[in-house]
Amino acid sequence: MTTDTHSSAQPAPSIGVPTGRGLVTAASILVVLFWASAFVVIRWVGDDLTPGALALGRQTVASVILVAIAIWRRPALPRGRSLVLVIVYGVLWFAGYSFVLNLASQHLDAGTTSMIVNIAPLLVAVVAGVVFKEGFPAPLLIGITVSFIGVILIAGGGIGPHSRPVGLVLALLAAVLYASGVLTQKAALRDVDALTATWLGSVIGTIALLPFLPSLVQEVSEAPTWSVVGVVYLGVVPSAAAFLLWAWVLKRGTAGGTAAVTLAVPAVAVLLSWVILAELPMPWGVVGGVLCLAGVAWSRRRPRRRQASVR
Repeated sequence: MTTDTHSSAQPAPSIGVPTGRGLVTAASILVVLFWASAFVVIRWVGDDLTPGALALGRQTVASVILVAIAIWRRPALPRGRSLVLVIVYGVLWFAGYSFVLNLASQHLDAGTTSMIVNIAPLLVAVVAGVVFKEGFPAPLLIGITVSFIGVILIAGGGIGPHSRPVGLVLALLAAVLYASGVLTQKAALRDVDALTATWLGSVIGTIALLPFLPSLVQEVSEAPTWSVVGVVYLGVVPSAAAFLLWAWVLKRGTAGGTAAVTLAVPAVAVLLSWVILAELPMPWGVVGGVLCLAGVAWSRRRPRRRQASVR
């Protein structure tokens, strides 16, 4: 029996409760930190594992953990349209995005990759505003605009010395797959609980990546221990933990507003790549990262209700 039941009531009022909103905020921060670290680790192990093998290894580890949790919690399986939606984003996001992101990371430094990929929330906000009728609140539009300017600064003058044009194209493709996955998942979460949406999507992504199994077996047997640990980390933290938290947050908020939080990922990824990989950000990259963070902060701002004034 599932503990995360679907209700016909709107989720927004529950987010307004201080405790509930605090939990959502904390979970969102963890997602940002976990996903930012993924860009650095992918870059770190990229010399020892090919993109397909790395994607399959990451999803396999995540699937094992998530399936174990699903066996313990025993959530209901989706059917019909909901199952189709889970299959779609499992292929687009868990498989396609992971593979293309790994490809892009071979041609871009970690910070730059994260900056370009994270135009995805802009795509999500625009499409969700129309398709899901979430609208375009002023704080969201202003925040996204500010963050987008930050991304432009990074792409135009803050790209690191390891970047190649093909990497930019691949990062943009990863952003499209990311946005498509978020939008499809948001539609599925209307009838599917967060755990099922995550474990089943991960398993489907793993199945889609199985053609890379021979490469994974060979490369893992030859890779240094640190790279194998990196694959396990990617599966446990940025995949299993982060995607489970992400689905939980997404179910309780709008697609556009939730995705806007991930615009903070590039700034954190730049800092981590600087400290861990010694890939120093360019001056404009630092400015762009600050703007990304500022945009996220503004997009989460709630308009004050106007008090009726007596004249």
